[in-house]
Amino acid sequence: MTADSEMEIKEAFNRAQKGHNNKAKLVAVLKNRYNTLEDKTLFHEKFIHYLKYAMIVYKREPAVENVIEFVAKFASSFQSSSKNDKEGEQQQEEEEEDEEEEDDHPFLTFIFNFLLEVHMLVVVVDPAQVTQSMTSNIFVCVSPVMPSIQLLTPHTHSNCSPPHAAYMLILDNDSNAEVRRAVLSCIAMSPITLVKVLKRTRDVKESVRKLAYQVLADKVHVKALSIAQRVTLLEEGLHDTSEAVREAVKTRLLPSWLKHLDGDVVLLLPRLDVENCSETALEVLKAIFTNMPEEEMLKDRTHCSVQGGALCEFVRAKGDEGEEMLEKILPDAATYADYLQGFVRTVPVLSEAQRAEFNSLEMAMRKEFISQQLIHLVGCLDTNEEGGRKRVLAVLQELLCRPQTPASLVSLLTEKLLSLIPDDNRRIQMVAEIISDVREPIAEAGPPLDEAQDRRRQIKLAEVKVRILEARQALDDCIAAQEFSNAAQFKDSITELENQRNLVLQEAAEGSQPVDREVRTEKSDPDTLLRCLTMCAELLKQMNIKTRIGPTLSAIVSSLIVPCIANAHPAVRNMAVVCLGTSALHSKELAKAHMVLLLQIAQLDEVKIRISALRSIIDLLLLFSFQLLSEKPVTQATPASHSPGGQEEEEPTEEKGDLAGDTAQSILQLLSEFLDGEVSDLRTETAQGLAKLMYMDRFSSAKMFSRLVLLWYNPVTEGDTSLRHCLGVFFQLYARESRAHQEVVGESFLPTVRTLMNAPATSPLAEVDPSNVVELLVELTRPGTLIKPSANHEVCVHDSMALRVCGEILKDQTAPEVRLYAKTLNNLEVSANEGTRQELHALLLEVVKDRISLRAVEKVIDRLVDSKEQAEQHTETALQPLDINADGQKKTPAPKSGRKGSRRAESSEESDGENVPESLPRARPSRRAKTAALERYKLDLNPLIDQEANTS
Repeated sequence: MTADSEMEIKEAFNRAQKGHNNKAKLVAVLKNRYNTLEDKTLFHEKFIHYLKYAMIVYKREPAVENVIEFVAKFASSFQSSSKNDKEGEQQQEEEEEDEEEEDDHPFLTFIFNFLLEVHMLVVVVDPAQVTQSMTSNIFVCVSPVMPSIQLLTPHTHSNCSPPHAAYMLILDNDSNAEVRRAVLSCIAMSPITLVKVLKRTRDVKESVRKLAYQVLADKVHVKALSIAQRVTLLEEGLHDTSEAVREAVKTRLLPSWLKHLDGDVVLLLPRLDVENCSETALEVLKAIFTNMPEEEMLKDRTHCSVQGGALCEFVRAKGDEGEEMLEKILPDAATYADYLQGFVRTVPVLSEAQRAEFNSLEMAMRKEFISQQLIHLVGCLDTNEEGGRKRVLAVLQELLCRPQTPASLVSLLTEKLLSLIPDDNRRIQMVAEIISDVREPIAEAGPPLDEAQDRRRQIKLAEVKVRILEARQALDDCIAAQEFSNAAQFKDSITELENQRNLVLQEAAEGSQPVDREVRTEKSDPDTLLRCLTMCAELLKQMNIKTRIGPTLSAIVSSLIVPCIANAHPAVRNMAVVCLGTSALHSKELAKAHMVLLLQIAQLDEVKIRISALRSIIDLLLLFSFQLLSEKPVTQATPASHSPGGQEEEEPTEEKGDLAGDTAQSILQLLSEFLDGEVSDLRTETAQGLAKLMYMDRFSSAKMFSRLVLLWYNPVTEGDTSLRHCLGVFFQLYARESRAHQEVVGESFLPTVRTLMNAPATSPLAEVDPSNVVELLVELTRPGTLIKPSANHEVCVHDSMALRVCGEILKDQTAPEVRLYAKTLNNLEVSANEGTRQELHALLLEVVKDRISLRAVEKVIDRLVDSKEQAEQHTETALQPLDINADGQKKTPAPKSGRKGSRRAESSEESDGENVPESLPRARPSRRAKTAALERYKLDLNPLIDQEANTS
């Protein structure tokens, strides 16, 4: 190759960097030069030489993008020319021979070999133009190192082709978000790849999630998804933390689905299973109405119940603006109440045989669901007019008293009834009357009839009637014969017989007519009791928490709720427990009386009922604190003060002499046992309850906090999303709330580490990485994480943690965990307190003998050894604002398994790693180290260490 050719290649690359240049012209000129060369080897080498300058730039620079585009067009031009040449071929044999030669074009072969060598592949040609041999080689080396990489993707595959396998591998394992986005943008849809794309809607990166929804909207028909997949997509998408993702669902996914269904919303609803996922359907409809003109919303008023309900809620949310529109949709309150009453009465009551028939059961369930939606609309009615409001109240009351009303509607009917009555006393009176009518319906009763006596009356009445007929016939004959004297006798006889007849009729009527009196018969079947308890639970939930238990509610508790606790039907027992716990929130005396009963239920009954009892216990402790369990008031104390020897405070932070009572300790012991139980739902509810109690300062325990941390990291709870999420949020909020909370976290440090280091090989905790747990506890106790930072003169929590760690190392300087402790010391932020620094310095001089640990300790000593001027400089810098995340929180490390060394990931704009904020600048304190401090801490630590060993 001549020097002129080399200059042309260099000039082509230089000009290609500028966007205004015509790349097609550059390609044509360079290709002509390439075709004139006999030896193309030097051309290939120079071409790659200049290409490498662009490949080493890992950012999205315009010049680099232009060069890559130029290279792609240049390479693809050889395939285009080959296709044009083939069009002129006539014979199939010649076409096949030419195709083989053309597929092995020297430049394409060279460029692909080069790209495979550097583990990188840029889109250069149409997928259909790649040979099978190229494809096989390409997907062996799918290990991209740049985010702008895109892979070739044939759009028609059978089963799982190599491109599919490569794409799915990247989507599942590649840590770079841009790579995952690149794959999503060009992947072909199939039943295999669809699952992977659906999984990306839960990606950690907002941009990937958004693109996944867009891909599903553009490439996947709504009928290709199952009902569960549609519902999951909408639930997660509409509740995504990112506004951009939510907008992608509203503006891309939903319109795409409606387009597939000819824009008919009614056709979309059955594909979302509205009967079982009504909340999701309502949110979907509101999202659709947001982008729908008002004329179109009112165009068709024959909405289904769900669509109509969602439309009314949507319009009502507009406030005064939507009042006029709402009047066009709904009738007046009285008319709607009559319609509701008539429809609910059409819901059939199925027998056992009818429940076994699918069609009958489906029809009944559909009518129940429609009834629920119609009841929801009661909240949208205009009940300001007195007549309409009274009619709605009467209808709701009648439906609640009606035995044929489905039990699934009772709670909703009660809620709407109570929403129309603002006064709690009137609410209580109304619900009490309904419960009385349902449980003890009014019936009229009379004495039993004597059949023999009634028969005799009937015979006597018949005889009198016959004699009257005979007398009247004789009277007519006498009148006809003008025998008026006889006629007068027959007339008197008829009058007497009629009096006899009336007397017999009166006796018969008095004997058969029941006595006008009311008789109430108490019903105790499970269905009736469940109805009454459901109404009672809804009433207690709607009542103001400050409303006390009066005589009416006390009667309901004693006559209905408490007896149902022992009912044989589980649903009745569960609702009774809910009612008992809720009613106890309104009366401290009632809570004291039934706390032991709730504790017994939490241990002995079915899982669902135990959870209900546990929730009631937690609510009562949150409201009344542990004072509920003591006869005399107890003073809520602050967490224990710092102890340099590392003694843990395992008792709650109320006065030890009071809270150490049997009942309080039994409750904590019971909750601790639930954390170790095998029932995941009960374990999750217990952890959430303990987190609430600790956050609200109802008790404080380093040992319990340690238990929660270990539970969070335990691999057994890996699948429990609710538990992991709750504890993850709790740890950050709890530690940021106050210095006292950070002290609790600091006191839990050593018990937590000891438990992990001493875990047997068969324990799930053996898989937990202790360094990851240590990193969490250190981050939670940093002074900069506090919402209200402590005063400068106050001793930092890290100071006490450092002294505890030193004391732990003194126990056994050859123990394997010494290295972990040394690393921990290096990560702690020791305060500017001169006395603390000197004491810590003295301890550090003696505690470590291991060479690796010694290096970490030396770094700590270097930080401690400094002049007084540098210590003062640290005081000044401590007043600077902290470098924290955008949301005001430092991020804590997520739980990880495996005893591998945990390293903090380097943050970059293209990686998925977490940005861990830098800590405060560490200045070196004074170098004065006193032997007296060392001796004093040796003397103090030894008994405390023994005490730790005994309590652990």
